[in-house]
Amino acid sequence: MSQGTQRVQGNGSGGVAVTERLADPDSDVHQAPQPARTAGSDADSGPDVRSGSEPQPAPASGPVPKPRARLYIIDALRLFAAILVALHHYAGTKRVNEVGNLIWDRPVSVIMPSVFRVAAYGWMGVEIFFVISGFVICMSCWGRRPRDFFVSRVIRLYPAYWFAVIFTSVVLTLWPTVWPAPPLRTSLLNLSMLQAGSGQPNVDGVYWTLWSELRFYLLFLIVVAAGLTYRKVVVFCCVWGALAVLAPKSGLPFLVLVTDPDAAWYFIAGLALFLMYRFGQDLLLWGILALSWIMAQEELHNRITTVEHVSSWRGALVVYTLFLLFMVCVSLGFTDRMQWKWLVTAGSLTYPFYLMHYAVGTTAIHYLHDRVDARVLLAGVIAAGLLLSYAVHRLVEKPLARLLKGGLTNTFEKLGPMPSLKKG
Repeated sequence: MSQGTQRVQGNGSGGVAVTERLADPDSDVHQAPQPARTAGSDADSGPDVRSGSEPQPAPASGPVPKPRARLYIIDALRLFAAILVALHHYAGTKRVNEVGNLIWDRPVSVIMPSVFRVAAYGWMGVEIFFVISGFVICMSCWGRRPRDFFVSRVIRLYPAYWFAVIFTSVVLTLWPTVWPAPPLRTSLLNLSMLQAGSGQPNVDGVYWTLWSELRFYLLFLIVVAAGLTYRKVVVFCCVWGALAVLAPKSGLPFLVLVTDPDAAWYFIAGLALFLMYRFGQDLLLWGILALSWIMAQEELHNRITTVEHVSSWRGALVVYTLFLLFMVCVSLGFTDRMQWKWLVTAGSLTYPFYLMHYAVGTTAIHYLHDRVDARVLLAGVIAAGLLLSYAVHRLVEKPLARLLKGGLTNTFEKLGPMPSLKKG
């Protein structure tokens, strides 16, 4: 059983998604290359004329940003991670490998043994999402005001999420075979995306990641309000990491809730990788990344032994290590030549696909597994999910994002300038 499923069925808690995107719906990881600046210029915290932020006093010295190409490769990684998670839920969980399970009726390891061996590690797509989230959120917030950060999160997270909650609720109400039909009260509360904080179940088990993402946003908002600089992000990583280590033994549930020890080191890895991307590598960033890798291997072990039960720790560690090494290559510019613009469209499918694939997809497999070859059905359900996600992106996400952005921007204009935490 996947982690998301267990959390929903176990304690009723749950909680983001997985993908992180900018205020511009199609350009979160596609920022234009930034000009190189010399030491002594406003390299560490200078204004971004594209974001409307006000100029700040230039530091005397600091890491120098490097001009870089657009990161289309991040879109490919997002979609790859989403498909990994879907493959796991459809053909790699402990549940689908049980005799008489409600999805395939027979163990998947009997129906598709080779697919099951690969899909058993697909749950790691969530860990990949968290690392990418740390990277992209830091990128999208650089030089922006807290209000810009807030608006960008709302317009990227809620439109597709609202549709997913309604769509999944309707499907499960009409066909409550694999999953029970959610009560109307549960569906309505899920529209807030805050159901985990209220101790209520998720309409779909995959929503548990949203709770981790939301806590990351709230913490990182402090740094955004103070003005993002190399130094401040590094300090944030160190302080958050230290608190995440201390929280489980502190006896303070609130500290555990805020620091999110299970996911913290993945986000921290993403932040360190972005600093490498923007300022170049240095020993401190390598140290943060190495420590995040060491701490993550323990979380991987805990998840395998307490939730997944279908993969090995060594295998998971190898997969995660290879992913981190690839992200290092991205940060250091080795993938800059991958300028395939079609990946923008591919990346736009990731979030709606992730939100809608699990409960609806497994329900579809339940009704079709006796009529279609298993491998064809598996590929067909994933393809159908991607097509639906494209329609949701074009017909729901983009129109609603424009409306929400305009309304929220006007609201903040009425509120006037907010107090700044920056010095000077």
